[in-house]
Amino acid sequence: MSSSVIVSPSSVTVRRLPRRPGWDTDGARRASLRTWLYRIATNVCLDMLRSAQRRALAMDLGPAADAGATIGPPVADHRWIHPIPDGHVLPAAGSPEELAVQRETIRLAFVAALQHLPPRQRAVLILRDVLCWTAVEVAQLLETTVASVNSAVQRARATLRANAPTPGESRRPADTAQRELLDRYCAAFERHDVATLVSLLHEDATMSMPPFGWWIRGRDQVRLALLDPGASCVGARLWPVQANGSPAFWQTRPGPDGGHLPFALVILDVLQGVITGIVTYLDADRLVPFFRRGAVPAGTGRWDRTMPRDQSGVMNP
Repeated sequence: MSSSVIVSPSSVTVRRLPRRPGWDTDGARRASLRTWLYRIATNVCLDMLRSAQRRALAMDLGPAADAGATIGPPVADHRWIHPIPDGHVLPAAGSPEELAVQRETIRLAFVAALQHLPPRQRAVLILRDVLCWTAVEVAQLLETTVASVNSAVQRARATLRANAPTPGESRRPADTAQRELLDRYCAAFERHDVATLVSLLHEDATMSMPPFGWWIRGRDQVRLALLDPGASCVGARLWPVQANGSPAFWQTRPGPDGGHLPFALVILDVLQGVITGIVTYLDADRLVPFFRRGAVPAGTGRWDRTMPRDQSGVMNP
């Protein structure tokens, strides 16, 4: 298989392309093309990383606010870690164990932790620990020595240990307890049952709403935010979507014609049976086209509650 790179300033991310006829008969040519593609994409990403500010989540931009405080102006787009569809970065097939590990590497918290690494260390760590390249392959790709690669990955691992990602679980389709937690959360959200919804949160749960730098911490603060009449989610619904290897949902609101319109992309952090974080990306108009399949049914611009969903959470108009 060959690969192509999704260029993003926040990470160097790779997805696999479908196998093309004839490639299996020429391993040397296939390996050469693979290395060439990675070299071009890696160099582009390194150039972008060197010229960009460190991307972040709201919790990295400033202290927690109070639920009643003004949310302020939006933060510039280039400061944010953006969501990405699982299908863009994870293989279509794989063992449950492999997919579980790979989902961990695209969680928002992991991507945020990567921002602490210098560009070359970040590239080396992803190539070695996420894509499982050998030190020799990485050295050839980056036109450096094996010793340099080993040194970079050791420094990168040490930095990540000092700036460990916020603990959390990736999306686990076979985990009955996680599914039940998410079902209860969605049901409470759609009923606007704030008491039940808050009971599912960790006592120090966080809530943020990019592109605004506003964020809050704690069940009591989340309760106050959800009870604010100006921020009411009455009538809103949640639709499963696969994003950042985590439990995630499109949030829709009733439209003027009775259908539902996309309002936000919600990504949850889950740990040991409770929800520890809620990140609500409000720029749905920009995100829906990026997610394509499983977003808005073609030609409608809205959701219809009667449309079936398959087990992966993809809408089937």
